[in-house]
Amino acid sequence: MRYDGLTKAQVDERVRKHQVNRTSDDISKTKKEIIREHTLTYFNFVNVVLGLFVLSTGQIKNMTFLMVVIVNTVIGIVQELKVKETIDKLSIVTAKHAVAFRDGKKQTIPTNEIVMDDLLYVAVGDQVSTDCKVIESHGLELNEALLTGETKPVRKDEGDELLAGTFVSAGTGVAKVIRVGNDNYSSTIVTQAKDKNLASSIMRDTIERIIFILSIIIIPVGFLLFKAQYAANPTWSAAIVKTVGGVVGMIPEGLVLLTSLSFVIGVGRLARKKALVQQMEAIEALARVDELCLDKTGTITTGQLEVKYLIPLGSYTPDMLKKLMGTYVYASDDENATQKALKAYFTQNDEYQKIDEIPFSSDRKYRVITFKELGSFALGAPDYLARDDQELMSHVEEYAQEGMRVLLLAKCDINADHETISNIQKAAMIVISDIIKEDAMETFKFFEDAKVSIRVLSGDNPVTVARVCTLAGVQDADHYIDASTLPQDIDEMAKAIGDCHVFGRVKPEQKQLIVKALQKQKHIVGMVGDGVNDVLAIKDADCGIAMANGADAAKQAAHIVLIDSNFSSMKEIVEEGRTIIANIEKVSSLYLTKTIYSTLLSLIFGAIGLVYPFTPFQLSLISAFAIGIPSFFITLQKNPNVVSEGFLKHVMHIAFPCALAVVTHVMFMLLLKSFFKLDNIDYVTYCFLVTNFIAYIVVYKVSKPFTIINVIVLICTFTLSNTIIYKFPNLVDILPYAKIHLFWFVCMIILSILYVHVYTTVVDNWPFKMHNIRMKIRGVLKR
Repeated sequence: MRYDGLTKAQVDERVRKHQVNRTSDDISKTKKEIIREHTLTYFNFVNVVLGLFVLSTGQIKNMTFLMVVIVNTVIGIVQELKVKETIDKLSIVTAKHAVAFRDGKKQTIPTNEIVMDDLLYVAVGDQVSTDCKVIESHGLELNEALLTGETKPVRKDEGDELLAGTFVSAGTGVAKVIRVGNDNYSSTIVTQAKDKNLASSIMRDTIERIIFILSIIIIPVGFLLFKAQYAANPTWSAAIVKTVGGVVGMIPEGLVLLTSLSFVIGVGRLARKKALVQQMEAIEALARVDELCLDKTGTITTGQLEVKYLIPLGSYTPDMLKKLMGTYVYASDDENATQKALKAYFTQNDEYQKIDEIPFSSDRKYRVITFKELGSFALGAPDYLARDDQELMSHVEEYAQEGMRVLLLAKCDINADHETISNIQKAAMIVISDIIKEDAMETFKFFEDAKVSIRVLSGDNPVTVARVCTLAGVQDADHYIDASTLPQDIDEMAKAIGDCHVFGRVKPEQKQLIVKALQKQKHIVGMVGDGVNDVLAIKDADCGIAMANGADAAKQAAHIVLIDSNFSSMKEIVEEGRTIIANIEKVSSLYLTKTIYSTLLSLIFGAIGLVYPFTPFQLSLISAFAIGIPSFFITLQKNPNVVSEGFLKHVMHIAFPCALAVVTHVMFMLLLKSFFKLDNIDYVTYCFLVTNFIAYIVVYKVSKPFTIINVIVLICTFTLSNTIIYKFPNLVDILPYAKIHLFWFVCMIILSILYVHVYTTVVDNWPFKMHNIRMKIRGVLKR
């Protein structure tokens, strides 16, 4: 039937009346959101308040920590705006579109330009973007799982409603828009239903918990320290400066910025590799994936098929079958790889008239078309149409062993429910072959070396899939199973899948169950897919990946979209993600070392009521040269050899021993000051210089494995900071180098190295006790 749809004038009129399907699910943030998120933060607020306190004392030099905050904020905004520009260009490729009848022809339009009363054409793989009413249905079936939780396809006839958030699993149809935008049925529920799960991020969660704990303790610790400093210092301004010095050191503001900035830059890098990241945390999730589930088509194979043989059965001749298939193949609107292969093999024939159809679905595994002259014919999987025919199934098995699959054409009767068939009579076997990608073996070798286990989930015969996987180089591909034999309970599923790496005859809801079963076994699971049958699994995976040439519903559910639809590009993407995460974990030690020793010293000096040894300017100097600059260069390096070892492991192995070394040195100096009656300036000088030296021990540790850049950064920052200290001792509030007793200074440096070595050795040699400590820390952070 021909549809004219709305005219341009009618569309413009509805736009003026705001009857347009405006959506708010853009992939990238707005410029205002980026600026707001980088400026209006809790720690920025705390720093500004502390800066105002210091300003009231007139000691402007001790406000330099605000410069670090400003520079960090500006860098974050500029970098994210650059990445936004890249993402916005790429997102055009994956933007959701709909097919509408306008001015008498079909037009592809963005979903946010759909208006009230538009006539939309929907087909397999399309996600319904606004509420509609069906006016024409050709076996139209919808999966409403993202809305209702029910995975069974629902048949839609004329007059039925299609709700936003659902997607077409079978057939085609035309529907009229009845609601748009916020007027959609249960709009809030639909939005939640369309939302994919947040990509898992151990690092994000850990840092957020650390920040939460610090945000709680920083105020009472600050008051305690101020009370002690006010009693110990001769003036109110000196007490303020010393208090701010303690509190500023507790704030790891650079870590928060560096983490988000690394994710943002990672998104930009991946965008240049043709991967659109729709959730920044997906970079970490992908880097930690140890179980990767994927469909065979489009990943192992090119997605293209070719018909190898047409084998007549019964009384049918090749000529009869070619005429029949020439009508059968062209009588459906479906456009998939199987359809294309059949059309390439059979010449179109208009001799027979189609009068009815049961569309293909992943549940049935067959399609039925009824012709006025011939009756009904089913085309689909032999083990769904003629499972009990031993002779036929033995032939199917033989072809499966060669990596080919068989379609069975059979005459049949359609039952009254219009969903099932009976009286099946074999007509022909059509043997089809996949085409394996040239780079498949290299790709799977990479994942094997990266210790990522591959699970292939396919709707095809498991023997066929296993053979194809073996040829492609999938490890343990001979461990396969027919998914129709798997239990539906998730606990039983987790036991049943065992070491199976190839799953055949998998239904969409089973893909979802397999993903959940692997997650239940504490695996980080990635799911790669491109079809409607992959949507549920993609949505629930820790990291869902979709192909850009796949179904709209799959792209909407995914965390990452491969723009070039090339699975082999996953190698570079995983490497990039692992590098970013490992680098962030390493440099976290730089920031948290200062946070740990500042917090401990603030508590100690607040309790004992003595003068705090550091000023804000001194800690700003350490923050800038021994933390900020090295962390920036280390994090942004591309080093595929780094390995993610865990956020808390780095903290416990590097930050904790070095922080304890600083605390030990300061307390030792406090004893020397009391015993030898040292002047306060001597005490402060040795405290600061050794603390600065220990900060570079941390830089040295996190710079491994050394690169030319790491060595240059270490040497340059150490030289620059010590040049400032040497040239401007009064600015740093310490003794000039000429007045420092070299022998005692060298002894203290040696002692500091000894402290670090001893504490590190204790941590490394007490694995069980340290493991218990880490578990307790995790428990506190989780609460």
